[in-house]
Amino acid sequence: MKRFLFFALLFITAVSASAQRRSVSILGDSYSTYEGFIPFGNEVWYERKIRKEKTDVKSVEQTWWWQYIKRNGYKLCKNDSWSGATISYTGYAGNDYSRRSFITRMGNLGCPDLIFIFGGTNDSWAGSPIGEYKYDDFNYGDFYNFRPAMAYMLQQMQWHYPNVEIVVLINDGLKESITTSMKTICDHYNIRYIELQNIDKMSGHPSVKGMQQICEQIESALK
Repeated sequence: MKRFLFFALLFITAVSASAQRRSVSILGDSYSTYEGFIPFGNEVWYERKIRKEKTDVKSVEQTWWWQYIKRNGYKLCKNDSWSGATISYTGYAGNDYSRRSFITRMGNLGCPDLIFIFGGTNDSWAGSPIGEYKYDDFNYGDFYNFRPAMAYMLQQMQWHYPNVEIVVLINDGLKESITTSMKTICDHYNIRYIELQNIDKMSGHPSVKGMQQICEQIESALK
């Protein structure tokens, strides 16, 4: 009987600890994808079947977000990342990327304690229109421009996820107009951002070393 009570108490303690563990959600692009860990239908960059010319990332444990969650005692809530996704509605060759845009997916993050937003890279690479700074009276056409799209996204996420910490990750090597705009808009909404530095990459995407660097730079910034 005593043995049974001991293991019952151990089980209850473990369940209670798990329930209290803080959770993380990610809203991202290819940098945060991994096959089997994002919604079905979202395009993926990091896959289980390795293509050596594409990346040396071989497992989900090597992604920046998995490392951060594991090393800091969190649990994963949702990862809604989509390869090639832009924050705005304008994608490559001027195509309409509204279906995969960050704005369209920002409500799919569950009930986390911490949200990482890691985007802007495809807006920079695709040459999406930058637009003007705008913080209210948004209309549909605004979302085809980066600045109002970014502002609308952060405004809506603050409303949709009250009392949730939101952190914006800014890739290195972006157009100056994109980097500066992201910082300015984050400051407007008093949202923390982390500007990444000197990330090692293959085919424009974080390598194993780069993933480790991203995790370490986030940890350093959020101490």
